[in-house]
Amino acid sequence: MIEHLIREVSAGLAVAGEDLKATVKGLDEDSFGEPTALPGWSRAHVVAHAEGISRAMQRQVEHAAQGSLIELYDGGFEGRVQAIEARAQRPVAEQIQGLVAAVDAAVGAFEHARDHWEAKISYRDGTVSDGALALWRELVIHTSDLDAGSTSRDWSDRFCHYLIDFLAERVPADTALTLHPLGQEPIIVRATDTGDTATGTTHTFVVTGTLQDIAAWLAGREPVGGLEATDAADAADTVSLPELGPWPAAVAPR
Repeated sequence: MIEHLIREVSAGLAVAGEDLKATVKGLDEDSFGEPTALPGWSRAHVVAHAEGISRAMQRQVEHAAQGSLIELYDGGFEGRVQAIEARAQRPVAEQIQGLVAAVDAAVGAFEHARDHWEAKISYRDGTVSDGALALWRELVIHTSDLDAGSTSRDWSDRFCHYLIDFLAERVPADTALTLHPLGQEPIIVRATDTGDTATGTTHTFVVTGTLQDIAAWLAGREPVGGLEATDAADAADTVSLPELGPWPAAVAPR
């Protein structure tokens, strides 16, 4: 089982890394300062963050191989913010070089970590395999965030199913989702502690659309196409998509 996971995630990381690098290299120099859908972030900020998380995950793996733990980012959340701002101000050529070097180093570190896949890391109190999955998420999603030709519609079915499972904790405690990806089997998503503590009731929403659009919505991104939501108790009328909780944080603000 673990060998299959290693092969699958390692392959996903390699492809995601190449996609991100190709997208960044294809950006016009003047476009680095253009805004993205991420509040307050330009393309340069997205590139800077992708470089930063790649370097952070690389050192998580390297320390795990030595049997030690290290903080994800120097300086915690504030250190992360400051590093992103500093990297985003560099000349574009340096930004591209930094991103390419960081992604290559991180992907290579996980590729060579087969003997330490279950070693502990500090990120989310997890293991090297958790770090690999985290970097997979970061590389795939932020490639789309650059809005440079790649969208969430390019996400693989395997990645979308994994992402939906990972983001289940965004579902509020009194809410459940029945997801209907077009042409695929329904997916039931609910919070770990589902049910209203006072009444014991759960409000179930049915969400229909492509698998990629559903995954994008759960990830806090705008779906390329439309999603339709209905109340499971009354499917006759459409309703607004339910509010979701925050994205699972890798680093908590101080």
